[in-house]
Amino acid sequence: MPLVAFAPSTNKSACSMQLNLGKPIDLHNRRELIKEWGLDETVGVHLFALDGTPCDTMIVALDGGLKHVLPDVEPSLVLSGVNLGPNLSQDSYHSGTMGAAREAGLYGLPAIASSYTSFDPSGMQVGIEATVELVQRVLPLVPRIPKNLCRPHIDARSKHVSAWPKKAAQRSQGEADQQLMSAFRHGELMLNLNVPPEWNRSYQTTRLGMRWYRNAVKFAESEKGSVESIFTIGAAYIDNEMVDRGDCDSVAAGYASISSLPTWPQTHPLTLDDELLAFALRQDESGHPTWFKG
Repeated sequence: MPLVAFAPSTNKSACSMQLNLGKPIDLHNRRELIKEWGLDETVGVHLFALDGTPCDTMIVALDGGLKHVLPDVEPSLVLSGVNLGPNLSQDSYHSGTMGAAREAGLYGLPAIASSYTSFDPSGMQVGIEATVELVQRVLPLVPRIPKNLCRPHIDARSKHVSAWPKKAAQRSQGEADQQLMSAFRHGELMLNLNVPPEWNRSYQTTRLGMRWYRNAVKFAESEKGSVESIFTIGAAYIDNEMVDRGDCDSVAAGYASISSLPTWPQTHPLTLDDELLAFALRQDESGHPTWFKG
């Protein structure tokens, strides 16, 4: 199976789902990095850098760009990351890493967002190892040729999508697992992985936790007459509040957290209802979501 990287050419941290609209964007073939990084060329590695945002890369790749540069390659799964730094709790709103995975889901493709929760790159290998393990676990679950890429069939009546504002249907565990698997394969559900630097080699199935960024703004006086003040955003410290099965708490305990998150916002016809997402919190003996067996 070929490996294709479409990545921003520069760091785009905290850009969420920002797009460059109506602006030409250059794509660079970085084939020289294959030898420089010692990658295995026999598996079919292709590295591209786009002068845009993480979501730009997904739209360009999935809406014709990949077919343009690699006509014989069909994507099966998107991995966004591994990001340097955590994407926990409300980080999900700001994260470019998660934004790209969510964009892939909007295009109907299964996606994983992965983050190493330290900003020290020297320990990044552990984040890579946990991510590779999860990808190896997930790849057999998705179709080799995607059935829903670019959403040729939009079915708001699928069993895995919300019936809101009607009451949610009653489901057994088996039915819920099958519906969660269907949601993942169709892009309605994405996975968010966070790996701590002191990873205990185990996983936990989680939901978003709760954390608060305190004293997030620093300011200084400006010597420029036209500038009132200069502000810098960056929290002085973070308060974590314990939440049952929260990703923040799981990572703090040394686990790699796996959260199953809906791709679409609440009240969208393709979102998932709370009752179905409650089943997504159930885990097997390995710490993976039980719906992996659905």
